[in-house]
Amino acid sequence: MTTQTANAIDPAVRARGRRTLLGLAALFFVPLALSFWLYYAGGWRPAGSTNKSELITPARPLERVPFTLPDGTTSARADLLEGKWTLLYIGAGSCDADCQKALWTMRQTRQLLAADMDRVQRVFIARGDCCNMEFLSAEHPGLEIVQADDPSTGDFFAQFPPDDPQHSVYIVDPLGNLMMRFDVRENPQGLLSDLKKLLKLSHIG
Repeated sequence: MTTQTANAIDPAVRARGRRTLLGLAALFFVPLALSFWLYYAGGWRPAGSTNKSELITPARPLERVPFTLPDGTTSARADLLEGKWTLLYIGAGSCDADCQKALWTMRQTRQLLAADMDRVQRVFIARGDCCNMEFLSAEHPGLEIVQADDPSTGDFFAQFPPDDPQHSVYIVDPLGNLMMRFDVRENPQGLLSDLKKLLKLSHIG
């Protein structure tokens, strides 16, 4: 083969090699780029990776307010919603069927955390008609119960989503930030799953 023929073939071989290399790169990078776009821009999530609770974004730091204990004579500590992860329910102190279901969901979820259960507290904020202590004491030992009849606590509740408060359990982080809302009409396993993820990722509380 002459030098002239070799020089004529080499550019074609090189071009074919480049096309092959680009094709292989495309096989790897195009699906990767597509998956990133679908996840971050397209709004698609695999069913197994989504939160079951509604994420509150951005997380809302809850102000400290002067709650009182059910006897009405003593004040609850100002940092009630800090220091631990909190499962929170807000409703009438008489605790109707919706309230009872929410408190049951909170109690069972915490118990199923096993070794991590001490990192989580349950809080019931009673808005009026406080409180059915016979039921609450018998069925929910360890539940933190406070009432919010004082007008000075009014703005506190404006920080929560207005949708279906009677069916809502809220998750508050150990710094006092409102993070999630869970609809207790859904499978309670969803709340447990979300809380486990938060506790696994968290280095506080």
